[in-house]
Amino acid sequence: MKTRNLKLASLVAAVALATASAWAQSDKDEKPVHPSTPPSELMYKGAPAGVKPGEAPQTTEPSAPPITKEEFNEAKEIYFQRCAGCHGVLRKGATGKPLTPDITMKRGTDYLKIFINYGSPAGMPNWGTSGQLTEKQVDLMARFLQQPAPVPPEFGLAEMKATWKVLVPPEKRPKKKMNKLNLQNLFSVTLRDAGQIALIDGDSKKIVSVIDTGYAVHISRLSYSGRYLYVIGRDAQVNLIDLWMEKPDNVAVVKVGLEARSVESSKYKGWEDTYAIAGAYWPPQYTIMKGDTLEPLKIVSTRGMIVGTQEYHPEPRVASIVASHFHPEFVVNVKETGKTLMVDYSDIKNLKVTTIDTARFLHDGGFDSTQRYFMVAANNSNKIAVIDTKSDKLMQLVDVGKIPHPGRGANFVDPKYGPVWATGDLGDDEIALIGTDPVKHKANAWKLVRKLKSQGGGSLFIKTHPKSHHLYVDNALNPDPKISTTVAVYDTRNLDKGFSVLPIAEWSGITEGPRRVVQPEFNKAGDEVWFSVWNGKAQESALVVVDDKTLKLKAVIKDKRLITPTGKFNVYNTQHDVY
Repeated sequence: MKTRNLKLASLVAAVALATASAWAQSDKDEKPVHPSTPPSELMYKGAPAGVKPGEAPQTTEPSAPPITKEEFNEAKEIYFQRCAGCHGVLRKGATGKPLTPDITMKRGTDYLKIFINYGSPAGMPNWGTSGQLTEKQVDLMARFLQQPAPVPPEFGLAEMKATWKVLVPPEKRPKKKMNKLNLQNLFSVTLRDAGQIALIDGDSKKIVSVIDTGYAVHISRLSYSGRYLYVIGRDAQVNLIDLWMEKPDNVAVVKVGLEARSVESSKYKGWEDTYAIAGAYWPPQYTIMKGDTLEPLKIVSTRGMIVGTQEYHPEPRVASIVASHFHPEFVVNVKETGKTLMVDYSDIKNLKVTTIDTARFLHDGGFDSTQRYFMVAANNSNKIAVIDTKSDKLMQLVDVGKIPHPGRGANFVDPKYGPVWATGDLGDDEIALIGTDPVKHKANAWKLVRKLKSQGGGSLFIKTHPKSHHLYVDNALNPDPKISTTVAVYDTRNLDKGFSVLPIAEWSGITEGPRRVVQPEFNKAGDEVWFSVWNGKAQESALVVVDDKTLKLKAVIKDKRLITPTGKFNVYNTQHDVY
């Protein structure tokens, strides 16, 4: 008992010293949530899980510290909102350590309370001393973590078909485009907290329609023909929208699980618009569907062995998915196991999948300018994996900065190194440029050829266009409002010059709220770039349009219906993988 108390006292002293040191260095009145981890990193890692607490039933272990039903429900809410993003829904570990009872019960309540209260130098937030959790809640979570993890239900074909609705059958849809919209310059804009998307005419800058979707739409993707728009919410609901209708609207809907992030459609010649695919966080699986109705056809689990260590992981979440231009394949990236799956959809009854070992914690990415090589961020491994979608092989793992987050990245020609693809980082102020031409610039291919300094960490998206000589980088999760409300822009013809700063939030005319500026997106012509000014649900938000040639304000789009706008997807650019 004396030894245990000495260990606890040493732990308290260590974490308290680290926390006190961080507070002393902070010039802000509020206490930091973690003594050594940037707030932008914590905001990204600690995003709430899409699984609703009520979907995971209570489980109890008699030998664990007692907990009431009401306490258990409160603890589930806290865990899914603040902890599952790092530690996993099943508490088996993801970017954070595992928190299963075989580990936590050995540590005991007092030990766990100290860690929850003070955090750790490895990245655990100091939930108690930062004021994020009360003393009572810290005690509650210490007891909760010694109970078996509540497991959400699986989601198979029967569950999916129970949610599947064809609102307008294909035979009753228009045979030709029935509206006068310039669909190629239409934008699908995520209205995150409203559970909607807004379709905005890129020419007139007017809202065409606001369409109900799932909660917190993560991405919009286009069918190869450009007729159908697929959107997926974090609640794993997929909506199919027909852009040919007189007023574009939903024609089909399905849920593919309880939490998800990715959707894509088939693009290879002869298979255009035939299939759609959606990847889920929970359950960890992907689903192939009919492209024009969303009827679920094939569900494949991604549970399996981790690259390198070859340990089993029960919750490997499906991250980004793209459609190959060289084969009838979907490129499916599995986060926790570090596997890229080349899923051949030419015969889904006899499905062939080529597994490529890359690096753990795969997230987002995009093609190089030839659309042959897929560049995907292994964010907590601080690497970019380069996949050849023609040979279905790993070309290289490239070390980059801390927690790369490219969105789909940016392709342009570096004046010194030739064609490159770029990513920004969440965890530092670097932008990595990777050579992408193995023919004329072989010496630079799949190497980090240049690092640029940005405004700071917290970058979510980086963007340029084949007709532009500007590179735009947001820092939406940076804790400094001077940075999160602006964007950096570089001249790709003279990268040594550094960046200029555009005051996007100021240009919006909005004076209240966090006004985070997120996700540059070009119009089809490549002469305008659009930004979201992202405020709270009850606050005014806006879209700001900048003239790419002059870097001057061109338009501000405001509307009461623009609630928490985040991602914007130009139909033509998304349809043709232009970035």
